[in-house]
Amino acid sequence: MRVMHSTWIDSPLGQLMLAGDENGLCGLWMKDQKYFGASLPEGAEERELPVFAAAKDWLARYFDGQNPCIDFPLTPEGSEFRQSVWKQLLSIPYGSTTSYGQIAKKLEALCGRAVSAQAVGGAVGHNPISIIIPCHRVLGSNGNLTGYAGGIERKIWLLRHEGADPALLRIPTRGTAL
Repeated sequence: MRVMHSTWIDSPLGQLMLAGDENGLCGLWMKDQKYFGASLPEGAEERELPVFAAAKDWLARYFDGQNPCIDFPLTPEGSEFRQSVWKQLLSIPYGSTTSYGQIAKKLEALCGRAVSAQAVGGAVGHNPISIIIPCHRVLGSNGNLTGYAGGIERKIWLLRHEGADPALLRIPTRGTAL
């Protein structure tokens, strides 16, 4: 059984919780976000780990306006499909965006079977390592901002922070598809 630990860090987006073990970082959640701590077992002790120091350093550099390399292990828990989506998120360049549909098309090309944008959206929404695995860089159809577990305001903040095209920062009207 995996023994998990957690720690807190202050950020421009409010408090962030890091979770992980000796093998790597498995969680980074914004306080009060949807699915907060979803992969963190009850009873996880607060404790500092080497991976937390590395993640805190990465976050400090990121919030300072840099585009740091991820040089520590990420070990999010999820199905094979979710893992494949999260891997695609890691390939989205800093300051750039993509859509759920574009990710679905990439996955279709890789696995040789149909993948829906809605299925991709579900996996993106359950990304357990916010910011570092950049789910905030995914937009809906027509370039609209869509749901973000940390809240649309935080998604806009992250995209602006990275210098994304301001024309992309449109909040959709009701009923807009992924």
